[in-house]
Amino acid sequence: MRAYLAGPLGFSEAGRSFLYDRLIPALTEAGVEVVDPWTMADPAAVKGAHDLPPGLRKQLAWKALNAVIARTNVEAIDGCDLIVAVLDGVDVDSGTAAEIGYAYARGKRILGYRGDFRLAGDNEGAMVNLQVEYFIDASGGEIVRTLDALVRIAAGDRA
Repeated sequence: MRAYLAGPLGFSEAGRSFLYDRLIPALTEAGVEVVDPWTMADPAAVKGAHDLPPGLRKQLAWKALNAVIARTNVEAIDGCDLIVAVLDGVDVDSGTAAEIGYAYARGKRILGYRGDFRLAGDNEGAMVNLQVEYFIDASGGEIVRTLDALVRIAAGDRA
């Protein structure tokens, strides 16, 4: 099973700690081949764009790099059997939501992980954004609340 890992965890130190110390190792140990988009961008290109002084050159560098990153992510999603999406936060991260929508349109199964106990649904009938939840459910996937459940289901045990 090859799984694309969608989510905002790479943006923060705490998120990266969970991503690399718990989430990816748990999935890998269960036999899931994890495709981590946070490792696919050229670090030198990211640093180069980040380190430019504010202004037009920086904007253009990021615009060009953004297109490369987005295209790489699309190709990675296309090459996977499953999408594992981290849904934590007051609302689902916009990039994660976009990846979920794209994956659904491409016929990919999507598993959502929401370890965050805060309410984030559009109403009492939704755990998260209703459209995101629909795409996950309609893909044959589900949203789970624990890392253990996520790993078990991603590895193929639906019981």
